[in-house]
Amino acid sequence: MRRLILFICFISQSFVSFSQTWEAGVSAGVSGYMGDISPIRPYTFTDLLVGGQIKRNFNGYWAAKVGFMHGKIRAYDGTSSNAYQIDRNLHFRSALNELSLQVEFNLFKFLPGELPGFGSRRFSPYLFTGAAAVSFNPVTDDDSGNEIELQPLQTESVDYNKYALSVPYGAGVKYNLKGNWNIIGEIGYRTAFTDYLDDVSGRYPDPVLNPPVNTSTLLFSDRSLSQSGLPGVQRGDFRPRDTYMFTAISLTYTFVSIKCPTF
Repeated sequence: MRRLILFICFISQSFVSFSQTWEAGVSAGVSGYMGDISPIRPYTFTDLLVGGQIKRNFNGYWAAKVGFMHGKIRAYDGTSSNAYQIDRNLHFRSALNELSLQVEFNLFKFLPGELPGFGSRRFSPYLFTGAAAVSFNPVTDDDSGNEIELQPLQTESVDYNKYALSVPYGAGVKYNLKGNWNIIGEIGYRTAFTDYLDDVSGRYPDPVLNPPVNTSTLLFSDRSLSQSGLPGVQRGDFRPRDTYMFTAISLTYTFVSIKCPTF
């Protein structure tokens, strides 16, 4: 009987190694941004992030993941070495909430819970890409330190949406700690289909052609030290999209439906 049970488990586990398994976990890390106020720093991370994920492992190489991340981004012209940016004197911060659907490809076969001898590695680098929806809300501080929401002011005479689609892509490494527990480290960039994560994109508005929403519009549109923000003058860098990035460590648990008894 013992041999029969072990044989059935062996065959079952062989099937599990080719079947689908669920995985869930939590994440923590840091977030950053690259755009009109920080155009050349793809390595600058400024704030903490937290998140979670649910994943379906189709086999040892392919997986699909639904993930949620909450983080913040910020930038300040005053920290730039560029004279134009220092004079422009803009700054912002924004919370980000991202819901994504991603596809992962493991470079090595990685399937926690599989019986030894089936070729699964204890670690694997991986690549990922997918699609995401992100919410944002850029704010700044007035001269008295009060927080001001920028989107309602239409500082460039554009009533942009505070929700956008984005394309996540990046790489990471998975490591099986023990049994079904895994630790995962990854870095990922997101190309957002908006240029207003930072409330900066094009030109200073013309108050004659586009009357300001209120008296604060022009005040927060042109905060330059030299007051050089004339109508039609360049305000942003004219690149059509901003980028935000996350780097995180995740702790996950892989659920395998079949367990064999020990004797």
